[in-house]
Amino acid sequence: MKPAPFDYVKPASLEEALELRRRHGAESAILAGGQSLVPDFNQRLRSTETVIDINGLSALSSIEESQDMISLGAISRYREIETSALVAEHAPLLKMAIPEIGSPAIRNRGTIGGSVSMADPGAELPACLCALGANFELARAGSKRMIAAQNFFTGRYETALDNDEILTRIDVPKNRVGFRSAFHEIARRKTGYAMCGVAAHGKVTHQSVQNLKMVFFGTDDTPMLAVNTISVIEGCAINDVPPAELDAALSEDLHPSDDTHGSAKLRMHYAKVLTRRVLAQFVSAHGEE
Repeated sequence: MKPAPFDYVKPASLEEALELRRRHGAESAILAGGQSLVPDFNQRLRSTETVIDINGLSALSSIEESQDMISLGAISRYREIETSALVAEHAPLLKMAIPEIGSPAIRNRGTIGGSVSMADPGAELPACLCALGANFELARAGSKRMIAAQNFFTGRYETALDNDEILTRIDVPKNRVGFRSAFHEIARRKTGYAMCGVAAHGKVTHQSVQNLKMVFFGTDDTPMLAVNTISVIEGCAINDVPPAELDAALSEDLHPSDDTHGSAKLRMHYAKVLTRRVLAQFVSAHGEE
């Protein structure tokens, strides 16, 4: 099957891209890595009048450091992020997650902005960015705004991005002293679709974890911050978290559904398994210091 006809435009500057976006609005689509957009077009799951190719905008591909942040351009490739020394030092959660995304070919082409804008509930990076407290820069002709990652995802494949906006930059706070990250997912095969996953980040001491953010993906329509589960974990020494309370809290936080990849019951079981793996990783990370 081939895509429905569309006009293709490759702007030479961000300003030109934003003007095209303003002009065409909902009848336009942004092409970055194309790892989700192109298959959707080819299967006629999505169509548009105009495709705006932003791959030539080098200003959107940088990975830069400021005093408190790592800034990732929206068309930074997965592979570039995975191999970045800045990311490894200051945002290791992203480096943990990226090897689980697709194949090497996908990681060579796919972009962080494309993943975020697609808002696939089973995607790894949206959950990681929520756990890290990232902020997204959204630009339109003549103005920009920032939005917290947790507020950006509004539903299954839905975001707060307006039809005349382009996601241009992602700001990730630098890792602070004592903070650790953990990442786990379960898929039917390596780099396959995640049936359930979790990204976690918090300050680990020899007995407990504080300022914890634990975000699940593949269970709900958006990345899910497990507030009740966090409350149980932060109230105990890591090795003494009551299993029954932990399971009950997870059942309050997560609302998986049945689909072709697995049942809601199976996904909930996976979430409980992955939560215990996160706690074990936090203990192991502290013990290696």
